[in-house]
Amino acid sequence: MVASSSSTRPLPSLFALSALILQPVLAENWNPRIHVNRRDYIAPRTTERIPRPLKARADTVKPGQPTHTVSDNLILGFEVIGDSGVSGQQLFLGDDTKVYIIDKVENNPLTINDHPAWASEYDLTTNTARPLEVVTNTFCAGGALLGTGEWLNIGGNQAVDALGVTSPSQNGSNLYQNSDGAFAARTLTPGEGAEWYDDPAQDLTTRRWYPSLETIETGRIFILGGNQYGGFVNNAANSNPTFEFWPKADGEVPVESTILKNTLPANLYPITHLIPTGQVLLNINLNAAILDYHTNTEYPLPAVPHAVRTYPASAANVMLPMTVANNWTATVMYCGGSDLQSDQWTSGMALINVAASDSCISITPETSNQWVDEDPLPEGRVMGNAILLPDGTVFVGNGANTGVAGYGNDTWVLQESYANNPIYAPLIYDPSKPSGQRWNRDGLKSSEVARMYHSTATLLPDGSVFITGSNPHPDYSPNAVFPTEYRVERFYPWYYNKRRPEPSGIPTSLTYGGQYFDLELSSDDLFGNIGNINVVKVVIIKTGFSTHAINFGQRMAELDHTFTTNAAGGATLHVSQAPPNAAIMQPGPAWFFVVVNGVPSVGVRVMIGSGKIEEQQILAAESLPESSTVTATADASPNHSGAYHASPLFSLFATIVVATSAWLFPLL
Repeated sequence: MVASSSSTRPLPSLFALSALILQPVLAENWNPRIHVNRRDYIAPRTTERIPRPLKARADTVKPGQPTHTVSDNLILGFEVIGDSGVSGQQLFLGDDTKVYIIDKVENNPLTINDHPAWASEYDLTTNTARPLEVVTNTFCAGGALLGTGEWLNIGGNQAVDALGVTSPSQNGSNLYQNSDGAFAARTLTPGEGAEWYDDPAQDLTTRRWYPSLETIETGRIFILGGNQYGGFVNNAANSNPTFEFWPKADGEVPVESTILKNTLPANLYPITHLIPTGQVLLNINLNAAILDYHTNTEYPLPAVPHAVRTYPASAANVMLPMTVANNWTATVMYCGGSDLQSDQWTSGMALINVAASDSCISITPETSNQWVDEDPLPEGRVMGNAILLPDGTVFVGNGANTGVAGYGNDTWVLQESYANNPIYAPLIYDPSKPSGQRWNRDGLKSSEVARMYHSTATLLPDGSVFITGSNPHPDYSPNAVFPTEYRVERFYPWYYNKRRPEPSGIPTSLTYGGQYFDLELSSDDLFGNIGNINVVKVVIIKTGFSTHAINFGQRMAELDHTFTTNAAGGATLHVSQAPPNAAIMQPGPAWFFVVVNGVPSVGVRVMIGSGKIEEQQILAAESLPESSTVTATADASPNHSGAYHASPLFSLFATIVVATSAWLFPLL
């Protein structure tokens, strides 16, 4: 159900609440030798084989083949599959068949209750959109997944009338029947008949527009930054330089953030990643820090090199896969953005002509406090989306080669757009490749849809990528050079039309540590070659909440496993539960894939943890049986462009060496 918004919503300003804001603790620079406790979550091996019969059918799932079929000529390319109903400024994958899309308030042709809709549910089986009622303005809100499986959408802007002009009425009595959304905390539980619930009693205590959200170890949501009343970039009078949590606990008040106060004006939508230490990596403007939200302490990191990565520079960003080989260590990569200094954002310069950066950088804060230059992009890009694929690679699409995120009526704009020269060609990043060879677009086909400001993307359970949005305008603009875009596309990776593994026994829930479980793979699942058992991976992925070139909460972790072969040419996988640390993979739903030589099963939705917002139970990981000895050679594995190469065993060794040496000798 949807609760009505009204004038009962709180109206305090940030400054009226300043006496209730906690002050941060200043700290020395981040030093992993001092601030990180080394841990090892790899399960011990044992010669004992403990029988693990398959659970009852009600508790396990066996995936099949993708239900959406495509011709081979669409592989490595895009297909327009439907209409989103509302422009996809924000979106998330809700369940096996539903993607939920959120727009700002505007005059979308799709209507509900006699007014334009600004949210929809997209059905992946019928490729149709159902309008959803949202009573508050969701313009540039943030989102995240709670540990219960509910999705949270936080903040937004004031109520508006035509062309995005602030309405004299902020309680719904206006042209588009919308209310002020800046305090709003909206929730939705995916499934048939799902609706947004917007209860003023659950509202925030401060206004937030362009906030960032991150799920923490208990399944609550960490909320950071934003401003109060909109604007292209932030300023001191408008900023909300604090963080808080939702749902709010008794006695909690917002906490001031030093880095947010010091990074004006380009500090909206701060880029946040919870790292396995239980702290939050922050990348904001040209600054970075590690935030220990438990103690309200910020540990500064060296300045961000080469370019601004946060909005409006809007670089693609992603936490690379956390694997057994790297002991579930988090490396975060940022690609593209804009090389602009703080005084240039409001200098009057023609930002649409600013070349996007082609630089990529990464940091692994558990082992080093230094930035690493990664392989550069083949061309500069702003507003790109980086999407984790279950084969361990990263898809990058959307965005532009010049300009920045945003729109306005400046003299230098292109029909309100602050960016030009859309990039239609996607990229694939492979972190397992040697430096200098990680970006690849061989054989990849270009989209025909310009995906500019307010474009979004997410992984789907079948391993394809869902893409929609683009709307650099204050209101519905169907005839612009870069129009209000409703077309939905899928991108099909190299593996899409391959026969998919169909493992039996995937559990519907995972604990943090505890007893391992067994999965069964047939000879067909191993493509008739028992040697492929040596290149099997089991991974869980959170697909995240997509908006403004960020997929909040997106991450991928490998599950440890061993195997026992059988006479029929198949094998039993002995699979550990989630690593015993809720900061590696936070509680709540995730997608479970078994990947054989790069080809993923169809993803199965599993609940990690208790399904409640609470301190999660952490168990010791049970020892895994030693693997069978298999001397057969795995099939040649694809390099994600249609060509093939031998499977390098060296990459595992190299990863271990790099991770270990980085720990022993961090660059300080």
